[in-house]
Amino acid sequence: MKARLIYAFLGLSLVTLPATSQSTRRWSPQEDGSITWNIRNDLPHSDHIEMSGKSVSVVLRYGVDREGNFTLNKGMVWPLLRTVPNNTHASLMRRSAWNPLDAVFVNSRSLTEEKVESISLNGILTVESRFDKGYYGQWKLIREYFPSTDQPALIEKYSLINTGKNSLQVEIPEEQTRSKTNPENGVTGAYIMEGTVYGSGPHTVLPGDTLYFAASLSAHREGEPSIRLQPETEKAKRMDFLKQLADNLILETPDPVINRMFAFSKIRACESIYETKGGPMHGPGGESYYAAIWANDQAEYINPYFPFTGYAYGNASALNSFRHFARFMNDEWKPIPSSIIAEGLDIWNGAGDRGDAAMIAYGASRFALAGGDRQQAETLWPLIQWCLEYCHRKLTPEGVVASDADELEGRFPAGKANLCTSSLYYDALISAAFLAKDLGKDKKTAATYRQQAADLRKSIEKYFGGTVEGYDTYHYYEGNDILRSWICIPLTVGISERKEGTIQALFSLRASGQKTVCLPRPVTALSGTAPPCMPCAVSMP
Repeated sequence: MKARLIYAFLGLSLVTLPATSQSTRRWSPQEDGSITWNIRNDLPHSDHIEMSGKSVSVVLRYGVDREGNFTLNKGMVWPLLRTVPNNTHASLMRRSAWNPLDAVFVNSRSLTEEKVESISLNGILTVESRFDKGYYGQWKLIREYFPSTDQPALIEKYSLINTGKNSLQVEIPEEQTRSKTNPENGVTGAYIMEGTVYGSGPHTVLPGDTLYFAASLSAHREGEPSIRLQPETEKAKRMDFLKQLADNLILETPDPVINRMFAFSKIRACESIYETKGGPMHGPGGESYYAAIWANDQAEYINPYFPFTGYAYGNASALNSFRHFARFMNDEWKPIPSSIIAEGLDIWNGAGDRGDAAMIAYGASRFALAGGDRQQAETLWPLIQWCLEYCHRKLTPEGVVASDADELEGRFPAGKANLCTSSLYYDALISAAFLAKDLGKDKKTAATYRQQAADLRKSIEKYFGGTVEGYDTYHYYEGNDILRSWICIPLTVGISERKEGTIQALFSLRASGQKTVCLPRPVTALSGTAPPCMPCAVSMP
């Protein structure tokens, strides 16, 4: 059964709305679920996109130059090939300009002077180009780039279509690049990176016919066999994954652009999970953050979302992350680490207590409620209770939660107690009360959590509520006198005492003349509850 969401508003983190007309929009949604850039005179232009599988991630930096040629650099990341020192950023990474098409010849001519006609995105990067060599032939070239779903490889699939009147003699190189890393830089020694061409040799392509060939970029440990793939099979697996996501959790609004943004966000949210030694771990990527989990990125932001998607592997990664965090519960009430890194072998806690217990309690209780699995909920209940008690012990004399920092880790001031941490703790208490009832816990437990939530709500209003830059909203921390986009957080958890002034502030024009929008998390038509969104992480201009 498809899960279908109909929203009045979409919970975006922070959106700056430029004055862009339909006629100047580069990308346009297509009926097949993709977005397409039809190349006109808007050159040069470049962009990038990250795509991932369980053993690889790749940032494709693509574009079209002034002459109409396609440009591409591949930022390759292998999260399971760990480097020294084995810290947060210790994945094997390379930026590669290897292009197997450089050695392809068509009627004795290289593939130069192309004209890119369109670029499309829908979980696969597709590039369509034409070549007109006059006497030497005419053809169309379709490139497709996507990661393997389970192998440490990027797949490059090519279709060369003869659009001319005469046959084409095509030479595909028997090419394989191979490089070896310094064994001293790898946790398990040297790593081997290989570029492989599939379908090499001479070919005759008759008018109207198509020649298919492919390539891959992969890496493995020295001593392990080289990666050999079936490109068509790899594409089929990628397409099956994309279809599964497309067929569930469908957002319908009057705006097709927002609908497509949501569909694309599902892909990125669900593909960025890596099969580590410590089980499946969701990572934000960005050529930096892999094979690790964070109390905000996974526990708070993404885990409560997975049950809505119907994606079993996402749910497995959520449960796995909570199990890892549960390892650090203790009787001394020391904070749980912000991040568990290096495939679960180490931790990072460089910013101190960021309110991580509130993040975990919020995420775990919402995940349990959304998942509806009693056994999983019972497994998570001790962690939820521990995190709630930790937050309770961190209450200041004013009744709000103290922490060393917030999720921004000092990028912006957060004081000794911040609005985000207390709001998350509030929501966790409410969710835990519902969960206690569903699990048949004693009535006193649920009543206690509800009372603590009610007391906290009053304390949030008294401690954070006030006038900021003329708006009846919240100080993000004591002494804060500049509007912060995270004043939206109380709205996302159902604290509405200052909703009018807060919404006015969020939509206000600032001295810079930019208009910033930060909308509350929407309410789903199915459940009546609000799914999580990443809180706004940027100060308003």
